[in-house]
Amino acid sequence: MKLITWNVNGLRSVQRKNFREWFENEKADIVCLQEIKISEEAIQEDETFYHPARYHSTWNFAEKPGYSGLALYSKKEPDAVRRGLGIEKFDREGRWLEADFGSVTVVNSYWPNSQRDHARLPFKLEFCAAAEKRLQALRKKGREVVICGDFNIAHKEIDLKNPKTNVKNAGFLPEERAWMTHFLEKLEWVDSFRKFEPGEGHYTWWSYRPGVRERNVGWRLDYFLVNKEASDRLKAVSHLPDVMGSDHCPVRLTLKK
Repeated sequence: MKLITWNVNGLRSVQRKNFREWFENEKADIVCLQEIKISEEAIQEDETFYHPARYHSTWNFAEKPGYSGLALYSKKEPDAVRRGLGIEKFDREGRWLEADFGSVTVVNSYWPNSQRDHARLPFKLEFCAAAEKRLQALRKKGREVVICGDFNIAHKEIDLKNPKTNVKNAGFLPEERAWMTHFLEKLEWVDSFRKFEPGEGHYTWWSYRPGVRERNVGWRLDYFLVNKEASDRLKAVSHLPDVMGSDHCPVRLTLKK
C-alpha cells in the first residue's frame, strides 16, 4: 500500500506544471494533497480535477477562497469519510479529512502556521490539542491510523538547516516542538521517516528565495505519523525533493500488507 502526501501550494498552479505526469507515474494507492487553494465551484469547471488517472477523489474545502483546503485521491473509494474536527473555527479552514480503507484510517491534515509575529500560536496549540484528542479516539477504536500532511513544525534541530537562528520563528517555537515531543514520545506515535532515516539534511520545504532549494537550506515540515500499534506495517518512507512544482516536496510511505 503506497501513500503520498504533498503540500502543493495551489492545485491549479501545480496542475500547470508536472503534476499529472508525476501522478500517473507514481501509481500510488492514496495521494493526500494540502493547501489546494481552490473552491468546489472552481473544480466543477474541469472534470480532470476530480478523477486524475480515474482515481476517486475526496475533498475538504476552506470557506475562504484561495486558502488552505485538502484533496485525497485513491484508487479505491473509501469505506467512510469524515471532514473536520467538529470545531467550527478549525473546520471552516478545511484542515482535516479522514478516510477509512479497511482497518486503516488515513488522515490528511494541514496544520495552522503560527505566523511571523506568533499571533496564531494559541490557535495552533488549540488545533494540536483537538487533533490529538481525535487521533487518540481513533486509536482506542482499534484503527490503524496514518496521519499525514504539513504540520508546520520542524520537531528537532536535525529537522532544519539553521536551528540556532530560527528558535524564535514560527514552525520551530518551543511550544510547537514541545507538543510534538509529547505526541511522539509520551503518547508513542511514530515518526515514520525517522524510523528509517536518523541522519541530517533531509527536508521537505524550502523558501522560494533564489538558490535556497539548490543549497538544500530547508525544513522538514511534512510527515507521516502512525500509532504505535500500526508501526509494524511500516515498510519504507522517502522524501522526493526532485519533484518540483511547490515549495514543498512529496513524501512517500509504503505499508506492508
